[in-house]
Amino acid sequence: MINQFIDERRVPRKRTSMTIRPDYLQRAKELGINTSAAAEQGVGDAIHKAETAKWIEENREAIETTNDWVAANELPLAGKRLF
Repeated sequence: MINQFIDERRVPRKRTSMTIRPDYLQRAKELGINTSAAAEQGVGDAIHKAETAKWIEENREAIETTNDWVAANELPLAGKRLF
């Protein structure tokens, strides 16, 4: 999991090469979009999505067991709610 509390300005960057659709590159340039930052954000989003899906799959049985228990027994302390 990527640490969300890291000061992004202090994280060293590594030069890389990638391919992108020319029309996207041109439009980004016209709009003043920093393509490196946009690519980094996109990769970060993809990592988050993949990690979330992996966690859900790894914990599917526990989630289903908990949901089944709540369906049969209600939430613990449900009668103590003020709302």
